[in-house]
Amino acid sequence: MTDGEELARAYYDCLDNDEYDRLTELLAPEFVQQRPDTRFGSRAEFIEFMRDQRPRTDTTHPLDRIYRTPDGSELAVKGRLVADGETLTGFVDLFTLLDGQVERIETYVD
Repeated sequence: MTDGEELARAYYDCLDNDEYDRLTELLAPEFVQQRPDTRFGSRAEFIEFMRDQRPRTDTTHPLDRIYRTPDGSELAVKGRLVADGETLTGFVDLFTLLDGQVERIETYVD
């Protein structure tokens, strides 16, 4: 998968549908996610958290807008975290892509 927008959409689909094997394929081995409250320093750490430790698994991530750099190596995704039809928070995720995988995500929330 090389299209950044397609890759970002697949990332959220995996989170929303508990598709952790597929999610592993989308993330680079050296994947890092920086959130306001925590940092995941590896793909394995992030997948373990999402599979076994995240507080809510009944959420979806409707996306409002995707912005791209001209070379396609970075994306900004604006969306919402929703559960039971209610928005829990808005977010912007800054994606860094490398060789058709997600290398880094910096997350900002409302």
